Amino acid sequence: MLRRCFTISTKEKELEINEEIRDKEIRLIGADGAQIGIVSAKEALKLAEESDLDLVKISPNAVPPVCRIMDYGKYLFEQSKREKEARKNQKVVEVKEIRMFSSIDTHDFETKVSQAIKFLQGGDKIKVSVRFKKRAIAHPHLGEELLERFKEACTEFGVVDKPIKPEGRALVMFITPKSSK
Repeated sequence: MLRRCFTISTKEKELEINEEIRDKEIRLIGADGAQIGIVSAKEALKLAEESDLDLVKISPNAVPPVCRIMDYGKYLFEQSKREKEARKNQKVVEVKEIRMFSSIDTHDFETKVSQAIKFLQGGDKIKVSVRFKKRAIAHPHLGEELLERFKEACTEFGVVDKPIKPEGRALVMFITPKSSK
């Protein structure tokens, strides 16, 4: 008879299998999900062997600990399948940066706005920064006006997440896409 005895470490806990369970008494759940009751660990292991399945401690902190009779290999496979499905459905939100200078031309500004709208429609956040060259730092109101124009141009597609704030020789603003319902 082939015996399986191994420990798999997951992110949140370590599961004990078969002979690794050292408790005297455990609360046992059968393979069909029905509660069998409180039995000794040896008796539970014997029941698991008879049905050719594994005894897995699923709740070690309970008094007495809860163990279940299950096919552990199948359980691991289904769990990895669920994790893979969750990763597939996950959307990674990127932060795209759009840099402008305080003395930007109108056509360049319109190009930056259209690029920002494309990013927002793709579901990405935007970091809009206005950099100041040389002595232009003495006139921060020009950068604020530019960012206000930018915000007005993007109101249909995004919402200001973090308002305008100075960051070194630049003014920065974050825009998040509007949720599509």
